[in-house]
Amino acid sequence: MTAIRTATAGLALLLAAACAAPTAPRGQASTAASTVCAPPQGPPGAETATTIDVVEQAYFCVLGNYYSGATLDDRSLLTAGFVALTQELNRKGRDVPEATMPALTGDRKADWAAFEAVYRKITDQVPDLRDRLAVVTLEGIVADLGDNHASWAHDIKQSPDYYDGDGYGLGLQANINGPQVLGNPGAALPPLFVTTVEGGAAQAAGVRPGDIIESINGSAPFIDAKPTPAIAALYPQYPQARPVRLRLLRQSTGRRWSVTLKPGLFQRDLAALQVVQSKLLDDSIAYVRMRGFAPDSADRVLQAISRLRTGRTLTGVVLDLRGNGGGSPTEAIRLLSAFVHGKATAYLCTVDGTCEALRTDDTVELLDLPLMVLTDRSCASACEHFSSAVQDLRIGQLVGTRTAGVVSGPAQGYLLSNNTMLGFPTRHHLGPDREVIDRIGVPPDHYVPLTPKDAAAGRDPALAKALTLLNK
Repeated sequence: MTAIRTATAGLALLLAAACAAPTAPRGQASTAASTVCAPPQGPPGAETATTIDVVEQAYFCVLGNYYSGATLDDRSLLTAGFVALTQELNRKGRDVPEATMPALTGDRKADWAAFEAVYRKITDQVPDLRDRLAVVTLEGIVADLGDNHASWAHDIKQSPDYYDGDGYGLGLQANINGPQVLGNPGAALPPLFVTTVEGGAAQAAGVRPGDIIESINGSAPFIDAKPTPAIAALYPQYPQARPVRLRLLRQSTGRRWSVTLKPGLFQRDLAALQVVQSKLLDDSIAYVRMRGFAPDSADRVLQAISRLRTGRTLTGVVLDLRGNGGGSPTEAIRLLSAFVHGKATAYLCTVDGTCEALRTDDTVELLDLPLMVLTDRSCASACEHFSSAVQDLRIGQLVGTRTAGVVSGPAQGYLLSNNTMLGFPTRHHLGPDREVIDRIGVPPDHYVPLTPKDAAAGRDPALAKALTLLNK
């Protein structure tokens, strides 16, 4: 029995990067012991309170190690932190006259000293809020980076142990998924509709694929075709157990109704938890679904294709990366290397334009098979590394919709003194043609979106298009 614990996709990515890539930081902006940050050498200890000293450590860690830290204006970071602090005071009904932003000059050490002096005056007036104010201040600083691979993992509420196959949430997935809500919500397009019912409250309430979600807790998911924060409520994190009220439309019958779903644990189909699934289509096409670039997942994909190839001649491969939230760049490179050799699959660049090529592993045996890759707005990070290389290097065709645009760069984790994890890219990702993919995504060669009517009828137009292309 394996205990599964819920966490955000960003946290999982951060911790994986932190443990997998313990490289030394490029340098520190301060030599004070309290401001030194470094990648963890093992699992962190028990989390302790966030203090102004921890905020200071994070501030200098960002300036010294973030990929554009050398060119960052520290005044922007500190202003964002101070905005978050004053907003929290207002929310708590505890505003104080000392909460006035100090003058900043652009001198990083002097600006911090001025900021800290005012901060301490404020918290002396509201000592019961001291810990909370430190938390929101640090969150504000990290958020000001505007980076989808920057995060601060703290106060992680763990779910209780439960058996493999259990999930937590409302029991549904929509065409806008959790990682997209967090990483690139502006790319979402209406309507919002259910794509999969996994179990739990959604199944019990009779929700079906194709049902259009017209409102969430009374708020519209889109206003003027732009997504609203209401969508995030579809993907609650444990132990947030607030019920979610949905207004639904079933196009096939015209029925409109409301349903209240309570987040909770639910039993999922074990097949839905498999990182790699495979089957034979049209007697000669290998279909492989890959849900994430987890350790050894590339080899599992190649083994699946090898098994399907035994005793028959394959005419192509359909690699389904829809819903693939990313993972290890190493796995993306290894899988690409089964289709092309001697190429750069991506570049990791510093702010001054110095770039390192991530090259194929030419020890991987070539498959020599035509490739179709199914993509959608949930294909993010390492999935976009893979998709952009397929397109730029002309080793296959992309079918579906544009990818997520959530690929700023691999996150490096840094352990703070209170045993929380700060993570951000130390280098920025570019595609094989040195194009920016972050916030833009990779466009498909063949645009085939899923509609509510397709979901309701169980149709897969993107897969059908890929099979048509391979059978030509």
